[in-house]
Amino acid sequence: MIRDKSQDKPAKLPKGVIAVAPPSFRRERALIKRGVWPVAGCDEAGRGPLAGPVVAAAVVLDPKRIPKGIDDSKRLTPERREELFGEICLTASFAVAFASPARIDRDNILRASLWALARAVHALPEMPKHVFVDGRDRLDTPCDCEAVIGGDGLVLSIAAASIIAKVTRDRLMCALAQDCPGYGFASHKGYGVPEHLEALDRLGPTVHHRRFFAPVVAARTKQAAISATGTIDVQVTETVEVSAGI
Repeated sequence: MIRDKSQDKPAKLPKGVIAVAPPSFRRERALIKRGVWPVAGCDEAGRGPLAGPVVAAAVVLDPKRIPKGIDDSKRLTPERREELFGEICLTASFAVAFASPARIDRDNILRASLWALARAVHALPEMPKHVFVDGRDRLDTPCDCEAVIGGDGLVLSIAAASIIAKVTRDRLMCALAQDCPGYGFASHKGYGVPEHLEALDRLGPTVHHRRFFAPVVAARTKQAAISATGTIDVQVTETVEVSAGI
C-alpha cells in the first residue's frame, strides 16, 4: 500500500490568519513532578479604564478537574467567559482582590495592580509554593513568583485567573451602572470609549472615576468651572473575596 504523504500535512490556514496555540498546563505540571504544589496563576483586569477598580485574581487549578476551553479571557466571548467562570469556581481554589480608584489615585495604576495581585495570592485558602503572574513584574509573596510576559495566553493557571478577574470586574461595573445612570458602565465597563468621554464631559466624574487619568482631570476641571457636582453614595472599597473549590 502506497501512503499518500499529503495527508500528513496540516491543513493550511487562510491567508492572513495566524494560528494561536491555547495556554497549556505544561509549566504547572513540571513543578508538580518536582513536588512543588500548590501552584497558582495570577492576573488582573481593569488597568486601562477611566473608572472602577482593578480586579485581581489568583487561581489554583485541580490537575484532575481542569475545565476544557480555558483561554486568555480576551480571546473568549462574554458568554463563554461566564460559562468557564462557573466551571473554574466549581473545580479550583481561587481568591479575588480589589484595588479601589482611591488606591489607584494614591499609588499609581501599576503599584495598585501589583498590590491587588499580591493580596489575591495571600487570600488563597492555602499559600501556594509557586506563583505565575502575567506581565513583567514579580509579586511580593512569601513563595516563589515567576513573571511571564503574555502569560494569560501561555500558562493555563494565569488564563483561568484572567477569566475570574474579567468576569468579576464586568459584573461589578454592571452593578455600578445602576448607581451611576448615564455613563454607560454596563456597556463599556469604564473604558475611555466615545460614549464614556461624552458622558464625562456632560455629567462630570463620579467617585468611581480615577481622578488623575487625563480625561477625568479634564472633565473635573470643566465641571468645577461650571458648578460643583454631587457625589455618588456607593463606593468601591478595598476588599478581598475568597472561595475554595477544593
